[in-house]
Parts: sequence; structure tokens; C-alpha cells
Amino acid sequence: MRELTVGEAAKRSGLAVSALHFYERKGLIRSLRTAGNQRRYGADVLRRLAIIRVAQRVGMPLEAVRRAFDTLPHERTPTREEWAQMSAAWRDELEARIDQLLNLKDRLTDCIGCGCLSLTACSLANPGDSLAAEGAGPRRWSAG
Repeated sequence: MRELTVGEAAKRSGLAVSALHFYERKGLIRSLRTAGNQRRYGADVLRRLAIIRVAQRVGMPLEAVRRAFDTLPHERTPTREEWAQMSAAWRDELEARIDQLLNLKDRLTDCIGCGCLSLTACSLANPGDSLAAEGAGPRRWSAG
């Protein structure tokens, strides 16, 4: 298997070297070490980095990416079927995110579900600031 230096992997993936180090600390990618303690990545890391970038663009948390990657082999490039099984685990979560985004898009001018009580015509009124008991931040459309 061809090995890439951290600089080569960063250049090929379009990511900063610090991002590769971060993803490695989070358990999303793995490197080997040379006798001189330099990082080397297998060429298959490029596919994982591409998946991470796409997942982040659609709002998938890195923890969900890590859980999905845990189902894939680390010693070789995953097969098409293994990638398909991994991505199937995201289907429900992506559908829920799409529903939330469509809801937000359709009602953005009226309310963003924040519970701020600042709009007099809020379609999701929060009488008596009852949402405050549920915690800080937006409560109506939050994923959790």
C-alpha cells in the first residue's frame, strides 16, 4: 500500500495538516509511524477524509462519523458494500436534519424556535417563557 506523508495527505485532501492531526486525535483516521516517528497515512485515508468533509458540509457530527467509521476495516480500503452499509446508518439522521431545515426555511420569517419572546406575532409562542425550564438555546426545533 502506498503511504503518504502528512503533507501529501493534507495537499491531496485539501485539508490543513492540523485538521489531519485533529481527526487522528478524534479516532477518525489512523497513521503509522516511521522509525523517525513521522506520520504516514495509507492512501485509503483520502477516502475517509473526503467522507468527513462531505459529512461536515451536511451537518453530521464528527461523533456520528467516528461511529460509522468504526464499522469499517482499518487495515484495508473498504469495499463498496461496506461503504454502503456505513452510509445507511446516516439515512435516518439525514432525513431528520432535512425535515428540520425545511421547517426552518418555511417559518424563518415568523420564528426560529428560540423562545426569545421578542416577536409579537410568533407562531410558536412561548407564554411565560415556559421553554426556559428546558435549558438554554433554541428549544422548538433543536435536535436534542
